[in-house]
Amino acid sequence: MQTVRRAIVIGNGFAGAENQCIGLVRALGLSDKYTLYRRRGGINGKLHWLSPSVHKQLEHVVKRINVFSGKKLVPLPPQANCNVLEADASRIAKVAQETFDRQGPILVVASGRDTIETASSIKQLVPEKVFLVQIQHPRSRLHRFDLVITPRHDYYPLTPEAQKQIPWFLRRWVTPREPPDKHVVLTLGALHQADSIALRSAASVWHDEMAVLPKPLLVVSIGGPTSHCRYGADLAKQLTASLESVLPTCGTLRISFSRRTPKTVSEIVVRELANHPKVYIWNGEGPNPHMGHLALADAFVITADSVSMLSEACSTGKPVYVIGAERCTWKFADFHKSLRSRGAVRPLTGEENISENWSYSPLRDTENAADEVIKALAERGWQLL
Repeated sequence: MQTVRRAIVIGNGFAGAENQCIGLVRALGLSDKYTLYRRRGGINGKLHWLSPSVHKQLEHVVKRINVFSGKKLVPLPPQANCNVLEADASRIAKVAQETFDRQGPILVVASGRDTIETASSIKQLVPEKVFLVQIQHPRSRLHRFDLVITPRHDYYPLTPEAQKQIPWFLRRWVTPREPPDKHVVLTLGALHQADSIALRSAASVWHDEMAVLPKPLLVVSIGGPTSHCRYGADLAKQLTASLESVLPTCGTLRISFSRRTPKTVSEIVVRELANHPKVYIWNGEGPNPHMGHLALADAFVITADSVSMLSEACSTGKPVYVIGAERCTWKFADFHKSLRSRGAVRPLTGEENISENWSYSPLRDTENAADEVIKALAERGWQLL
């Protein structure tokens, strides 16, 4: 029986996608045995939403332009505390081929549409030397992958309700094109790195700053509007009004923004709440308190746009309040419906007593996905170290 002792992560430079890969690798016990490769940036990095075939054509065009102009391709910028290599399928396949006898097969984990071409090429070049897991739905031709891990709401476009919302001539372009088959593992939310080990570590690191704060500690995580969850100053005003209403039932309120948070939103929140003695707003400087928040909060308020932040918070089993879900459409509305039906989230109304606890079965998407990978490896006659 072959033993998988190492992994390769194919990233695209987007934290939401790469964190899912690393979260799965951690759940498989390979957190210190993986190498991160990343697709080159440039025009494909800016146009990440295009299909893999178009990406490939663009890369070809850019290479030809660079050859004729005498320019060299710019290497990836150095990453802090991380040696990120360029994701070249032929080179990775060569490594898998040359090291197979000594080190065994490689688990390849990729996430995002713009990693599909590279990941599937590796599989095509050395099919017996790698096991390929693609996170997020690749739309079609699932036989290119050993396993696909994707949220249930990615299959919302196939429902009768969704089919009524799109013209027939556009349906073939909507993910996915066919119902899930044996290649597909369905999750409720996104995979992530907030496992029990990471949270215990974060609780220790942030203990002196957060554990001593008056309880209950309410953490507010604010993302940013998307095409299917649109909002602006209107939601910021609704959020601040609701938070002011629940503040008497809080011991401490900590607020953080993401890189996607519009300035108009953050300015309103800061103006309305920054001077309250119970409120702390992270200004983006110094270590990011996100993992500490997950570990030590008593309850969460999260904007509806972020599947990843909601997935992490709902994995803790602590109360999660959502604001803005009514503004979400398409498959993201379906995602929120699934969370509510599970009892994992409630809408923030401003009438909550934050000291009142409520419970639900925590999301275990990352652990469940890891279990499915182990089963699939076993069917191939492979095992993890």
